[in-house]
Parts: sequence; C-alpha cells; structure tokens
Amino acid sequence: MLRPSPAPAPALRSVLAALGSPTAVREARTPALRTAQGPLSPELPLPVHVLDVRDQVVPPGQAPRTRLVGWRFLIRGTDRAVAAADTMLTPDGWSFSHFFEGPYVTATERALLQAEALPTPYQPHLLSIPELYMLTLWLHGDTEADGASASPAPTDLLVPLAPAPPGIAAHRPHRVADLLPVLTLRLAPPPLFGTPAPA
Repeated sequence: MLRPSPAPAPALRSVLAALGSPTAVREARTPALRTAQGPLSPELPLPVHVLDVRDQVVPPGQAPRTRLVGWRFLIRGTDRAVAAADTMLTPDGWSFSHFFEGPYVTATERALLQAEALPTPYQPHLLSIPELYMLTLWLHGDTEADGASASPAPTDLLVPLAPAPPGIAAHRPHRVADLLPVLTLRLAPPPLFGTPAPA
C-alpha cells in the first residue's frame, strides 16, 4: 500500500506546461512520448533523493544523509507509463527539467506495482546512488513524513531498479540496514599492495 507525498504545485504545473508545449515534446529525446496516442498525464510524483555513500560513515541504527534533487513524474499514456518528467529546484522555485524514457521508467512502474501489493503502507521515493549508477525505489515507513526532507530509516525498504549493478538483484526489496553496508563495501578503495586487507 503506497501513500505518496504530494508534489509541490509549481513542479506539477511546470510538467503540465511542458506536456502542453509541442516544442518541449518534439525536442525531447523520447520517441515514445512523441508517438503516444491519446492524452498524456503526469502521475505518481516521486521525490528524488541522492545518497553519497562514499562520503558517509553511518553508525549502526542511524539514518544516512540524503539530499533532495528533484521530483519525477511518470507520464502515462492510455495504458502504461511511456516516459518520465524530471523537475528541479531553481532560484525561482520548482521548474521542468527534461523528459526521458528507457528502462528505469518501466522498472519504476513495475516496482511501484509490487510495492502497492505490500501489506504495510509506505511513502514512495526514488533514491539515486550515483557512484554505483544505481537507482532504487525507497519505501519509507513514515507515511506522514515530509517527502522532501525524509531520511532513510534502517527498517525502510530499498528496491533496486533494473538495470541494477552486477551482483545486486533488481526488484528484490532490501532493508536499508542490510543493503547500505553492501553498497559501502563496494565503494571502499582496494587495499594497497603489501598491506593486509581489513578483517
């Protein structure tokens, strides 16, 4: 069961304006968006956060620091999401950034459907881990939290979206407390030649 956080009204307005602009749609590198039949609507707004794993030492039981970088809307055609629209925060407020398509759009829609079937309510977010070229659906347990400033709790779930990094199964939920140490380990520098590896 999902309880999305409402997107800022200016972010939604900027996406609606871009969808209504033939120039913005035509210039987007999204053939699926340009050739979609029927009305298009922005749905399922998700706050997009970035987690910089490399720079963090997170004590057990504490939340890693993230920063909000935008809101993403899935652009729904007649029967499925055909693209997504990102917004970003500018000095003048939230504004449209760009349209895009590709595997993360399909993977996001699939992960949201999986999450909707869970018995526990969650607030959905997207969490990007740039160092690993990884995007996850972050299911936050505090459904009343401010979507813009929420922090991952150890018991929250992360669902890696396809394509996921090698060795990490896409669409399999992991607790933050279980997945974060694995990601941190992957980003640790290799030991110098002649020095013992950490125990």
